[in-house]
Amino acid sequence: MAPHHLPFYLAPGSGTDTLMVVMGLFLIGTVFWVGTLYWKLHSLPERMAHKSQKLQFEFVAVLGLISLFTHMHIFWVAGLLLALIDLPDFGTPLRSIAGSVEKIADATPGQQSEVAEPGPQPPERPGPATTVVKPNPPPPEKPGAAKEKERSHV
Repeated sequence: MAPHHLPFYLAPGSGTDTLMVVMGLFLIGTVFWVGTLYWKLHSLPERMAHKSQKLQFEFVAVLGLISLFTHMHIFWVAGLLLALIDLPDFGTPLRSIAGSVEKIADATPGQQSEVAEPGPQPPERPGPATTVVKPNPPPPEKPGAAKEKERSHV
């Protein structure tokens, strides 16, 4: 004698297993969700460096790609650490120094550079409330006086 009411997880005689279809769809959805989570986690250092406008953004991105293709997690950890650390900007001051050195090198000895030349100053008018004080020139050195020799600490 066959039971009249079978549990839902047993396939009926028609051959369609409903529980297997539901679990298959659940498995496919779970695999896509875990894959998306993995990609978001994998791109975390790159997104952090891009969001905070880091100078080392490209380097962090390359480390992420290397870790993706080689499956060596040390590259991902290094990229994450680089994304968290602010490296100082050495480029801007060095470019400024290089530009100043170029201006100095291009200037001829008799010509004054644009940087050293101040803009036009309005003439000062001494009035009753203001007095013009001229600095005293340094005393002239005596021709016979010899300077003391500097002692070294060597």
